[in-house]
Amino acid sequence: MNNDKMSLTKRLTISGLCAAMGIVLSYVFHAFGWSGSGLGQIFLPLHVPVLLCGLICGWKAGLSVGAIVPLLSVLLVGRPPLYPIGLVMMFELAAYGTISGILKKQNVFAALIAAMLGGRAVFGIATAVFTGFGENGFAIKTFLTSAFVTAFPGIIIQIVLIPAVMIALNKSKVIT
Repeated sequence: MNNDKMSLTKRLTISGLCAAMGIVLSYVFHAFGWSGSGLGQIFLPLHVPVLLCGLICGWKAGLSVGAIVPLLSVLLVGRPPLYPIGLVMMFELAAYGTISGILKKQNVFAALIAAMLGGRAVFGIATAVFTGFGENGFAIKTFLTSAFVTAFPGIIIQIVLIPAVMIALNKSKVIT
């Protein structure tokens, strides 16, 4: 088998594992009631496998896994609700996977920070598009609180965990 087919096989396998990890994390958070308590919004469990997928497999895989994991979570786990949060998350996580994949050759921290900022911007835009503006729709203060204050523990986890995983994968020659 030539390197191109091996590379494709490896990318598909890792992408599948990342998608499965996203579904399992979604299930765990929902099964234990952690999502209803707001812990999903705090720890951002679906972001980690999508960011890893983009960094390891590139932007196409990152985009695909980011878009499909929230939909699969809705279908298999029953949460989050498809509208509006499931649709918003599909765009948000697709942006995380795409940006991290495009910037994967850069410094991991730089790619991660850019993906996190870009994904949050897409989250804000998608929320505004799907919910509109005003009292029951998009509000800048609510967006900033949700995207940066509430999610701060998840952001820290991502900044610490993802580079550590990437270093371990590089050292073990899982990725090159």
